[in-house]
Amino acid sequence: MHRLASSARVILSGAKDRVGGPLRLRCGGVVRVLALTLTFAAAPGLTAADLAAQAKPDSARNPLAGRIRGSAAAPVTVYEMSDFQCPFCRTFALNTFPQIDSLYIATGKVRWAFVNFPLTSVHDNALAAAEVGLCAARQNAFWRVHDLLYQHQDVWAPLKQPEAFFLTLADSAKISRPALLACVQSPATRETLRQEAEGATRSGANSTPSFYMEGGLLTGAQPMPIFRQVLDSIIREKTRKAPGPPGASP
Repeated sequence: MHRLASSARVILSGAKDRVGGPLRLRCGGVVRVLALTLTFAAAPGLTAADLAAQAKPDSARNPLAGRIRGSAAAPVTVYEMSDFQCPFCRTFALNTFPQIDSLYIATGKVRWAFVNFPLTSVHDNALAAAEVGLCAARQNAFWRVHDLLYQHQDVWAPLKQPEAFFLTLADSAKISRPALLACVQSPATRETLRQEAEGATRSGANSTPSFYMEGGLLTGAQPMPIFRQVLDSIIREKTRKAPGPPGASP
């Protein structure tokens, strides 16, 4: 399957951090949460408006079309930046995300968007997997392929040429092979992935998985209790009623 051009690799391996040094990309990460006070860092370059613009319903212009779960009216939107070859991302996707989906996304509290952040310096097949996921979204099958990629990560990750195995996943997801191959070979697919990699680095992410939410960055495959603390705190803040004018009836 067609691989991304070297320009995407330059974005991921040559990014700079805020003090000018090399951005060390890694799979995994941690954040400390004390009680219900969020201690994640503010994202330096990517704003909520930037991300919201990408998540508009118009699928013809929306690069995240097909990779969003939940109601557009949800008070909180989370942007997950992940690498399909990252084992920490796999742990999150298979163990924690189903709980978030059930408790927060399906109940209308959170809207969730998946942003590709393949770490090519450490994962040889991450770009090819990102292409497959992105092109599955074009056939409205992203989340099925998302699950299959993570479920079978231990099979395709060590392969020298994973393309044939990816096609078997396409068959399992019941999507068109010709359409998938045409999408993977399209320059537009490469450009979309390049832009997503740039956006992830602008958000301050330098590890996977990372989660951009309401101006902050939560990093690492945190367990469900941590996500519960963070999400509940943000939801309470976002849905808190503004105080009425002096003398108004309760």
